[in-house]
Amino acid sequence: MAKQVKTKSIEETLWQSCDKLRGSIEPGEYKHVVLGLIFLKFASDKFEERREELIAEGKEKYVEMKDFYNMKNVFFLNEDSRWSFIKSNAKQDDLALKIDTALHNIEKNNPALKGALPDNYYSRLGLDKTKLASLTDEISKINTIDDKELDIVGRVYEYFLKKFSIKEKDMKGEFYTPKSIVNLIAEMIEPYKGIIYDPACGTGGMFVQSIKFIENHQGNTKELSIYGQEHTKATYKLAKMNLAIRGISANLGDLNADTFAKDLHPDLKADYIMANPPFNQRDWRGEDELTDDARWRGYDVPPKSNANYGWILNMVSKLSDNGVAGFILANGALSGGGDEYKIRKKLIENGLVEAIAILPMKMFYTVDISVTLWILNNNKKESCTVRMNITK
Repeated sequence: MAKQVKTKSIEETLWQSCDKLRGSIEPGEYKHVVLGLIFLKFASDKFEERREELIAEGKEKYVEMKDFYNMKNVFFLNEDSRWSFIKSNAKQDDLALKIDTALHNIEKNNPALKGALPDNYYSRLGLDKTKLASLTDEISKINTIDDKELDIVGRVYEYFLKKFSIKEKDMKGEFYTPKSIVNLIAEMIEPYKGIIYDPACGTGGMFVQSIKFIENHQGNTKELSIYGQEHTKATYKLAKMNLAIRGISANLGDLNADTFAKDLHPDLKADYIMANPPFNQRDWRGEDELTDDARWRGYDVPPKSNANYGWILNMVSKLSDNGVAGFILANGALSGGGDEYKIRKKLIENGLVEAIAILPMKMFYTVDISVTLWILNNNKKESCTVRMNITK
């Protein structure tokens, strides 16, 4: 019997390839180096896929015409922005400059990417040219579009967070949401059309999977309007990159900003809210800050010692008359006393709580905890609490 060879995951391949970077840059920088190259490879793979489609359709004369790519939500890449060009020049002394130039030209030619891509990043890093060439060779082996269901940017980002969770332990309770959980939320709230909002959108994974949900159910993705907000600048850029490369139009605001301190969508009323906000944020507001905020109107002010109920009330304030929200919180949000208890009681009295599902442990890459999935509905039929047995 032939010995079965285990296929390495994309994450494992990338991690092993980062052996090439050790000693050149700080480990926490690895993910940014890799993600820029992954984006470039992903954009190029999509371009080449569309190019082959045009050739197969007998439209060879259109393969260098931008409109025939844009019509399929594919970025048209100039020759010096294609991965084949980067790969063929991997041994050149100016590889870093060529990568920066490729990213610059893609952003310049695609308004949806404005402010999303690294600016002169690889040249400024001063990476050893041999190590950068080796990393480029490893990424060349990855087919980034082989798994149509994979949110590759989000998965790679989370994998690197896991690998450096000790060095980057000040993560403020932020965790990439596994596809299985996002799919569960989507199946429960059914975001087919209307406005969808994520107040802590991270790399945009909720939106990516929501679009896939609509496509899998033969819906029309053009009937969904996307709004989001992200605090961290690097992650905000990744979200714009992640969504733009998939042709997903979204309003993430003109900049990264703290959802509590600077709400970028103050008048928004959403039909659907999907979120995995940071767990158990401490000191998220000052003693006297935000005490009169309109988002808590009708409820007690969320305690500054923990932002969980700040996130809940932010989402409640954004729901349309028939809006429904599905979001993840730490289990502790079910048992907090004081103002948290008063808010929780009021949510129930107001008839908002439709379901709370207790999810199992080991669902996340970077943390081994059990969490709860909340469903709040302005037009609910009944309430329930259930224990769900699902896996990654």
